[in-house]
Amino acid sequence: MSIIDKAYEQALEYRPARNSNVKWLLLGGGVLLLLLVLGTFVTRATRIEAGHVGVEINLAGHQRGASDIPIRTGWVIYSPLWTQIIQFPTYVQTVKWTRDPNEGHPVNEEMGFNSKEGMAIFADVSLSYAIDPQKVPEFYIKYRVSDLELFTHGILRDIVRNSLNEVASTYAVEDIYGEKKAEFLKQVGAMIEQKVAPVGVGVQQFGFIGAPRVPAVIASAITAKAQAIQEAERARNELATTQAEAAKKIAQADGEAKSLVTIA
Repeated sequence: MSIIDKAYEQALEYRPARNSNVKWLLLGGGVLLLLLVLGTFVTRATRIEAGHVGVEINLAGHQRGASDIPIRTGWVIYSPLWTQIIQFPTYVQTVKWTRDPNEGHPVNEEMGFNSKEGMAIFADVSLSYAIDPQKVPEFYIKYRVSDLELFTHGILRDIVRNSLNEVASTYAVEDIYGEKKAEFLKQVGAMIEQKVAPVGVGVQQFGFIGAPRVPAVIASAITAKAQAIQEAERARNELATTQAEAAKKIAQADGEAKSLVTIA
């Protein structure tokens, strides 16, 4: 047998073994790919950023619903088939509802409410709040929102508007517009806090941006009344000053008269 024939026979013997190895490699690669695809569906990882807290939502089993224990900052491994992770920021959120399209959303978001006389008042409002990290699960269970924007411009806005109307119904328009404005805002802020505090929402600041808006004729009347009060107060002060000066002169003249009598 020639050298060429031997080489040909050896090649025929080697080819089945090589084909078998290729088949095993392809099979192993297919199994590995299948495991990777299944892994993306069964197991995932997410990161809870600084200043955020996560809530684990159980989607199956007898413990379905939000977990009572919030998830702190760091990596979290979970299965999207059975659980969902929702993140909420715990740093201070500030919202402005105004009629200016350059503030907040590009639409008129001013707040409207009525005084005890039924007078319509409009105002630009600013509010700051933060969520207690320990009560984030309670917050989710109460409001069922996964996006804080939906809470801020939906649920919280309604709470603020209702609180403004409840408190304003006990105040005259000139009190809200004038010297009792700070007292009015304090009561409204306290009512908002009372409604949201049980689920961990703490109101940091609440107030008007600028002066509340009333019909022009009412604003003019309130301004005129305030000016009249100031004028009356100024007149009283001037009268008191004049009377004091007159009393001083009378006392001085009386003293001089008594001095002359004593000398005589």
